[in-house]
Amino acid sequence: MLAETVAVALWTMLPAYIPNNAAVLFGGGPPIDGGRTYGGTRILGDGKTWRGTAAGTLAGIAVALGLNAVNGPVAAATGIDLPTFPLLAAVALAFGAMLGDILASLIKRRSGRARGASFPGLDQLDFVVTSLLLAFLLAPAWASAVFTLPVILAIVVVTPVLHLVTNGIAYLLGLKNEPY
Repeated sequence: MLAETVAVALWTMLPAYIPNNAAVLFGGGPPIDGGRTYGGTRILGDGKTWRGTAAGTLAGIAVALGLNAVNGPVAAATGIDLPTFPLLAAVALAFGAMLGDILASLIKRRSGRARGASFPGLDQLDFVVTSLLLAFLLAPAWASAVFTLPVILAIVVVTPVLHLVTNGIAYLLGLKNEPY
């Protein structure tokens, strides 16, 4: 039962886990805030770009569609009933991840933290909260059926660990300036 819950949690959150990584790889270009400041501090910073947001969102949607394509064989091989993603759920999870990261950047700037500065908790769960909220708003029946309390708890426990591991790998590969 625990293994199935964790598998469903990971499977379902993949479209939200991938966007920020894709944004790092394919981002760049003009920042969303256009270089504007508020109170002498950048609103978001150079790390939040239109291209990164678009690339991350599209990557997350592509992952959801790919998971839909392999759902049957994977479910048959594992014996686990894995959900498929309606398009609105895929968009909500992918764009929600990007929006959560943007909102976290805004909070970090307002709290006086520099770009890349650590903000424990927020750094690991910002995109999860926003993705889940958008999923419940855009695909409420699907989200209610998939994101049960045990699945949400698994997401909240597993995500910070995955976040730290993947960011550490990106740091070692020179893709990120900080390992968190």
